[in-house]
Amino acid sequence: MMTDNVLEIRELSKDYGDFVLDKVSFALPRGVIMGLIGENGAGKSTTINCILNETQKSGGQVLIFGKDHIADELGIKDKLGVVFDENHFPDIFTPEEIGKFMSGIYSGWDWKTYRQHLEKFELPKDKKIKDFSKGMKVKLAFAVALSHNAELLILDEATSGLDPIIRDDVLDMLIDFVQDENHSVLVSSHITSDLEKVADYITFIHKGKLIFSHEKDELIDNYGILNCGAAIFDVLDKSEIVAYRKEDYQFKVLVKDRNKAAKQYPNAIVGPATIEEIMLFYVKGEMK
Repeated sequence: MMTDNVLEIRELSKDYGDFVLDKVSFALPRGVIMGLIGENGAGKSTTINCILNETQKSGGQVLIFGKDHIADELGIKDKLGVVFDENHFPDIFTPEEIGKFMSGIYSGWDWKTYRQHLEKFELPKDKKIKDFSKGMKVKLAFAVALSHNAELLILDEATSGLDPIIRDDVLDMLIDFVQDENHSVLVSSHITSDLEKVADYITFIHKGKLIFSHEKDELIDNYGILNCGAAIFDVLDKSEIVAYRKEDYQFKVLVKDRNKAAKQYPNAIVGPATIEEIMLFYVKGEMK
């Protein structure tokens, strides 16, 4: 049975003692790219590791393809493609040997597609992985992830440390992947400009708590930064303010509805906010 959401997270928790992932809930609709953002240590990797059951959750529920991620783990992982920021393949293997290994794991393994990706990414099939650059290793991980008819790709900081050209290639791959409406992507990254290019949804985790999970266009269209002096700042409606930052003699204020703010405070300068600016205000800004 097809469900509208390929991934559902319900009150997911993980208690490490010094860090708690605190009842995080969000859903990834089928056919879209969701960006998972937050500063280092916010809980992005913990969330992904719990989704993949690489880390045992303390509480909550994870449904992938409408099924429990533990009870149906083998069947689910057969349709998952996963790319981490570190190489998880044995260094002594070649891409050809990796292919032989993976063909015994994934029921939908497609040699033709795999070899096409190796050629496209200019990866020598008989060269040992220990001699690959970081960019080549990431491309190999993508070649594997895209060669067994996966329906959901999960990427954890997979583009970090890559040069801009390779990063751009990866973003293009993600866009191509979701051209099939049954394909979906969850990608965690601290490079918010990348997610601004490709993501349909943005989910923001801060200090283990979910701040929001919204359509990207909704965030870009509505949030804004209001620049004003102390006189206007003192009379701002608290309910309109997300956070603010004081800079010299003026205030920069993140508001959820910039059009409303522009009408309410015509003497202030109100402009759009990027995803990075929204995140920084939540992380580093002050509350009024």
